[in-house]
Amino acid sequence: MPSNPWLGAMKRVLALSQTGLAFQPNDYDRERYEEIRQISLDLLAHMSNAPVQQIMSLLPNDVGYITPKVDVRAVLFNAGQILMVQEKIDNDRWTLPGGWADVGYTPFEVAVKEAFEETGLRTEAVRLLAVFDKSRHDHPEEPWYVYKFFILCEVTGGEILRQTTETSDVAWVKFEDVAGLDLSENRVTYSQITRLLPFAADPTLPVLCD
Repeated sequence: MPSNPWLGAMKRVLALSQTGLAFQPNDYDRERYEEIRQISLDLLAHMSNAPVQQIMSLLPNDVGYITPKVDVRAVLFNAGQILMVQEKIDNDRWTLPGGWADVGYTPFEVAVKEAFEETGLRTEAVRLLAVFDKSRHDHPEEPWYVYKFFILCEVTGGEILRQTTETSDVAWVKFEDVAGLDLSENRVTYSQITRLLPFAADPTLPVLCD
């Protein structure tokens, strides 16, 4: 979907209509909520010059009260370097290890699991560094509303795997070289990484939160 100042408003209206439907409204209100949802879908289709069915296929298929999705990223430092991986699904662009939070796992457990699956390294989660509202940062537009958790981890074992099912390479990148990377900006932005780097020198800094 294109970047558009009205896109956020349309996603909000869609969320409100679905939340209204989740509370088992009477027949009169259900009809109105369904109409609001359909109007929102029609407007999104018009804004993006795409069929309504295509718009619906891009939207979350959640039921009930709509809440933000959670993306968890593992942050690992080593002597002026930060661990980065290349995402196969995004044309081998670079990002921090991580992904969607899984049901049944705590945020720390998700960070450790994702780091192992994408790098081959065993890690221990140390502390939360940041919680960012994705819509407040320079990411590409997407249908979901997302909170991003960045969790400091330390290597405890394992060996780096250059290839995994999700990543095509892993590397310790010098801080000064991050600016030259082709980043997977849907997952992490350069400005977010630069805000995280001070934690390498002082892990006790206050948690960042939008």
